[in-house]
Amino acid sequence: MDDSSGSTMAPGELTEPLVVRASRDEDIPVMLGIYRHHIRNGVEPGAMEAAEPLDPEDLKRRRKSMRNHRLPHLVAERRGIVVGYAYAVPFRKRPAYRYTLKHSIYVHHEHLRTGVGQALLRALIDACAAAGRRQMIGYIDAANAASIRLHEKFGFRQVGMLPSVAFKFGKWAGSMMMQRPLGAGDSTPPER
Repeated sequence: MDDSSGSTMAPGELTEPLVVRASRDEDIPVMLGIYRHHIRNGVEPGAMEAAEPLDPEDLKRRRKSMRNHRLPHLVAERRGIVVGYAYAVPFRKRPAYRYTLKHSIYVHHEHLRTGVGQALLRALIDACAAAGRRQMIGYIDAANAASIRLHEKFGFRQVGMLPSVAFKFGKWAGSMMMQRPLGAGDSTPPER
């Protein structure tokens, strides 16, 4: 999640209420725009990295698969405009890992530090816990201090560091793994 720079919103817009809801097909162009901005700019602006383009049809198929597996794919709206999105996917495909999810959050660059990331993360945690999942994991760019602070605020703690696993924007970057329990966590066996 990239939540590292200030907002260009007018001060009054910060008080506009956020609505978090399930994403719809018509949200896809805006979600792709948000995603592409972060791929091009990342935590520290730089040249466009070679990345496989995300196709609108591929995103539609992913959303459908998530719904079929009772996994959330959410958007945040302010005044009817999508300003961020979030989703959770299985941590691993094997059945033993079915109670653990990893998540992603993307916030429109003009709406950073306006509560969008908080609203999406809160809704994502609640939806995943309600679906009976027990652990949530996030991989965060180790240089993204704002995202790390946000996750700590929601009970995530660092459980791993993968130094120099990505080369982007002309330098090596690390990835921090953060985790938090959902619902009863590991205190009880899951319901079948």
